Amino acid sequence: MTNKKRLLDEFISLTAIDSPSFCERKMAERISSLFAEMGIALEEDDAGRHYGGNAGNLYGFLKGSIEGSPVLFSAHMDTVEPGKGKKAVISGDKITSAGNTVLGADDCAGIAEIAEAVRYIKENKIPHRDIELLFTIGEEVFIKGSDVFDFSKIRSEYGYVLDLSGNAGIAALSAPSLISFEITVKGKAAHAGFEPENGINATAAAALAVSELKQGHIDDISTLNIGMFSGGSAINIVPDECRIKGEIRSLKHERALELIEEVKKCFYEACGKFGADCDIKYNIDLTAYSADKGGRAVKHFEKACGALDIETEYISTFGGSDNNNIVKNGIDSVVISCGMQNVHSCDEYINISELVKCTEIVIKLMTTK
Repeated sequence: MTNKKRLLDEFISLTAIDSPSFCERKMAERISSLFAEMGIALEEDDAGRHYGGNAGNLYGFLKGSIEGSPVLFSAHMDTVEPGKGKKAVISGDKITSAGNTVLGADDCAGIAEIAEAVRYIKENKIPHRDIELLFTIGEEVFIKGSDVFDFSKIRSEYGYVLDLSGNAGIAALSAPSLISFEITVKGKAAHAGFEPENGINATAAAALAVSELKQGHIDDISTLNIGMFSGGSAINIVPDECRIKGEIRSLKHERALELIEEVKKCFYEACGKFGADCDIKYNIDLTAYSADKGGRAVKHFEKACGALDIETEYISTFGGSDNNNIVKNGIDSVVISCGMQNVHSCDEYINISELVKCTEIVIKLMTTK
């Protein structure tokens, strides 16, 4: 079904493009050129302007002949670091990086699969649904591109985000809320040798709060982590400031909100015992969702995989994606595997056979009634 050589060549070409978050210009130009060759003009918004970036989100529409709602396909254009100077290495069925960078299959695999699927159905004149395309910037830094995308453009009632690790046939039906927080505890400096009693130890107050917080898995659906803790200016000075950064994740948004309140309470109480002050700031970076297993997105995915004799597997993920924003905007959408493995590491890889299978699933999703 799929033109394997063309798909592979395009994937390799995309991975060679440097495209860190907010520096996606070359990737955007390549994708726009790729679809222009198919007669599809992609519109670029001003998302980059919001973040000092050099490119915006890309949106496109392809009219089909099958009646019914359009279907949305999305992938992101940015990669994590180390991602400059990427070079794909092919060994049999496996594609890896050279070992000193990520490969960039996250999310060049998703882009290549969508592009090849569209090219295949156009050149073979296969009847297909109305297709909407969305390629975003800044996904790897808490879905910043889709945060500012104008979803009033989207006509689709359901869709698919190609941004999940694992073999073809896996789909994530739920993902968490993520709340990042930054806390500054303020005490009072004093000489640690001559007059420590005249100081207020900000680090001690912060340490007390942290020691009383449960970290790791809080329950079956939630995690909490203090990832950064720093303070003080010299070993002979009672530290007058301590800075703490952490995150909360939960598959239920309400639970995430409860946990940030617990964090705030714990720090306020600990600071009160020391006479310290604290400033707590937090940001809701992701909002949890749970897709309907009986919804159109899952049903069509099941049908597409069944037609290809590919077994389906449905999971929850504790990672976010643009799908958090897509679902938030009222679209029945799921994240599906694009075949990548060991993402966000220099050990990232993808098997060519999985790249092909995932593309064939996308073709079926575009052409299934």
